[in-house]
Amino acid sequence: MNSRRGFFKFAGIAGGAVAVASVSRVAMAALPEPVIQTGTDTMAPLVPNTGRPYNPVVTLNGWTLPWRMNQGIKEFHLVAEPVVREMAPGFKAHLWGYNGQSPGPTIEVVEGDRIRIFVTNKLPEHTSVHWHGQRLPNGMDGVSGLTQPAIQPGKTFVYEFIARRPGTFMYHPHADEMTQMAMGMMGFWVTHPKTKNPLIDEVQRDFCFLLNAYDIDPGSYTPKIMTMMDFNLWSWNSRIFPGIDSLNVRLNDKVRIRIGNLTMTNHPIHLHGHEFLVTGTDGGPTPKSTRWYEVTTDIAVGQMRQIEFLADEEGDWAFHCHKSHHTMNAMGHDVPTLIGVDHRDVARKISRLIPDYMVMGERGMADMAEMEMPIPDNTAPMMTGQGPFGSVEMGGMFSVLKVRKEQKTGDYKDPGWFKHPAGTVAHEYTGAIAEPARFKSEGGQSMPRANKNTSDTVVQVRKPSSHSDH
Repeated sequence: MNSRRGFFKFAGIAGGAVAVASVSRVAMAALPEPVIQTGTDTMAPLVPNTGRPYNPVVTLNGWTLPWRMNQGIKEFHLVAEPVVREMAPGFKAHLWGYNGQSPGPTIEVVEGDRIRIFVTNKLPEHTSVHWHGQRLPNGMDGVSGLTQPAIQPGKTFVYEFIARRPGTFMYHPHADEMTQMAMGMMGFWVTHPKTKNPLIDEVQRDFCFLLNAYDIDPGSYTPKIMTMMDFNLWSWNSRIFPGIDSLNVRLNDKVRIRIGNLTMTNHPIHLHGHEFLVTGTDGGPTPKSTRWYEVTTDIAVGQMRQIEFLADEEGDWAFHCHKSHHTMNAMGHDVPTLIGVDHRDVARKISRLIPDYMVMGERGMADMAEMEMPIPDNTAPMMTGQGPFGSVEMGGMFSVLKVRKEQKTGDYKDPGWFKHPAGTVAHEYTGAIAEPARFKSEGGQSMPRANKNTSDTVVQVRKPSSHSDH
């Protein structure tokens, strides 16, 4: 996880008018220069040098937006614009986002801060920004046509309100929402408590990221914007495994992870090796009497969940969505299945004529990782990732929590693969083994069947060839 140096550049916005019907006293104020970031590595936490102090978050494969203080007001500048996001090494997507990235930068403030956010529209259509979950004046809520006029291309609007309660929130458009969110327009917002809160514990590591999804055909660059459910790229902060950074922590650190869901389906997020508490939602910190330990928590559409745990088990622990098709990368929705058929030579010949042709392996989908089947340019392999013991056979919403006793306080660098103590790794057994017990009876039935078959029926299983019913 690299520092910010070398990733930021400053871009002036020419010709933008400032529409400030409700905050006209700043109509002539100079805008803060927008900070643009095009790298995809996880940036180091932005330690505040002005305003109230707080313990900053780390945005997975992202960054925190800097601000300026102007007469006691914390000012930010968001630029809505087309961006190119590298979703995994060698695979890029043409998206829409903010300040050079999709998702946009995380905004961090402190409870009680007065905030002013300039939003410049460099998209080819109008937009707005809704501050999801915030308590604020109705006219600042960002619903175009209802609470404000839309921000037209080339124009700049300003939003101003007080951060009234601590918690984890999101921001996204409320104008042509299906198009703009399908193109990647969203971001995270964290409001830190101004004083010690009995429901908010101190932590040593505080991560955040958004769940988002895209429908990008193999070989293409631009998402389909009319997709309802059949997405083929399930991502964290618009990154897909193996392009998602690991979460690197020190042994016995108290860890908080904030996860927001702006996809069109729910996601059961699962952590290996530890139990966690759900300590926060969009509504704020949860009462301690309502918390219980889990290893999986379901995050519905438009929701946020904040989980906390003690990282007291060393190792490389998988962390992923538990919907198995959400841990795969781009795949056509009409991919045929040929279980039991050796089709590798045929597939290679057909793919020379039909670049998008793909089939399942004859033994299962793991063959997709083993066969190195030709795929179109700018297409991420469906199942990939090389671990210390071989292919991980994952994609999409998957990463690794790396817990190390030698990781220094505040150090977010990847420590490499875990060195397992002797005798603690599963291995092949070559000794004598007894015959395993097997189920031998089909059990009873409520009553005899009227018409019996003259011969036994054998059911042959065929894997589905589509994502259409997920």
